[in-house]
Amino acid sequence: MNIFSTRDVAYHRAQRRNVASGYSLSSLLESESAIDSCTALFVSQMSKFADQKTPVNLGNWLQYYAFDVVGEVTFSKKLGFLEEGRDVDNIMEAIHGNLVYASLCGQIPELHHLLVGNPLTPFLLPSLESWNQVLQFTLKAINPQTPLKENGEIQEDKVTGKDMMSRWMAAHQADPERFSTRDAIVHLSANVFAGSDTTAIALRAIVYLLMRNPATMAKVVAELDNAISEKKVGNPVSYRESTTHLPYLGAVIKEALRIHPSVGLILEREVPDGGAVICGKQIPAGTTVGINAWVVNRSEEIFPDPDEFLPERWLDSSPEKLKVMEQSILTFGAGSRSCIGKHISFMEMYKVIPQLLREFEIELHDSKEWKTRNIWFVQQGEMICDFVRRK
Repeated sequence: MNIFSTRDVAYHRAQRRNVASGYSLSSLLESESAIDSCTALFVSQMSKFADQKTPVNLGNWLQYYAFDVVGEVTFSKKLGFLEEGRDVDNIMEAIHGNLVYASLCGQIPELHHLLVGNPLTPFLLPSLESWNQVLQFTLKAINPQTPLKENGEIQEDKVTGKDMMSRWMAAHQADPERFSTRDAIVHLSANVFAGSDTTAIALRAIVYLLMRNPATMAKVVAELDNAISEKKVGNPVSYRESTTHLPYLGAVIKEALRIHPSVGLILEREVPDGGAVICGKQIPAGTTVGINAWVVNRSEEIFPDPDEFLPERWLDSSPEKLKVMEQSILTFGAGSRSCIGKHISFMEMYKVIPQLLREFEIELHDSKEWKTRNIWFVQQGEMICDFVRRK
């Protein structure tokens, strides 16, 4: 059980309170130089494809980047994806299997009792237990600076660092009953499971929509070049510089997240005892209800021309209209169950996109539209691109 899967409101509140500080923007900014090192390695790898004039599956590489960033902010080390240019330990494939399973059994829960929920499954079909692979990957990634003893407890004299693992191990030391070693490892595993796929989907959406809209791409590049010439942004571009001096890029990011939110199934809730009145209708207790981000983000009442990619709507709308848009978009969820890791995603978006665009011209290798598949996360298929160094 973890903060993603629990339906217990009190448990969720307590566990989120234990780890929330590690996901705060101020805490993450302490790891910005580590994120910059991931960006530099990513750009270096893309330079090889540009020099060799070889098409590259940018979709995969964006996920490699997201995984290594998760490694830096969680364990203070890269996980090897960018350096090796591959799916390390097939963990991306394992997460994909988890999502396929979750999307099917989430809608047809009875299947679970026949499959992973069957007590015979671990013995007959151990390969179905793909969550165990995520856990093993997490344990392997744990920073040697904070090792566990043979009995699973912490070597307390070696808890150092600003990464999430170090923070959570320190929280365990301070109050082992409130925050156990198991709690810490579960949260680390959740980072591995949820931290790369969602951000990679968002990064793909941003780059793809820019490539599909050359005029918008030109405006983003012109804004970036102007900020560079006026020395408003450094190299690498910092998060604060990007959010302050690249407003059109910010509008592009918001619009891409509106058009292609990562989560594609409804965010489910169960109507409590006594029922509830929703949109003027009495809904009986026990009914599963929910909202789909893909529907809300395309509300014509809130977002005119909802299927059009129009970043300008985030810059030209009145303050009143902008407030409604900001409150209505559901890409990161809402309320107490909103995405706890959204600041990690935003830091990656606001940093790696301008860095790529300052170094390269990026175009789709062919004009085919991408194919997407909704397996709870709306994943995109291959995104084959050509990279050309900018002069």
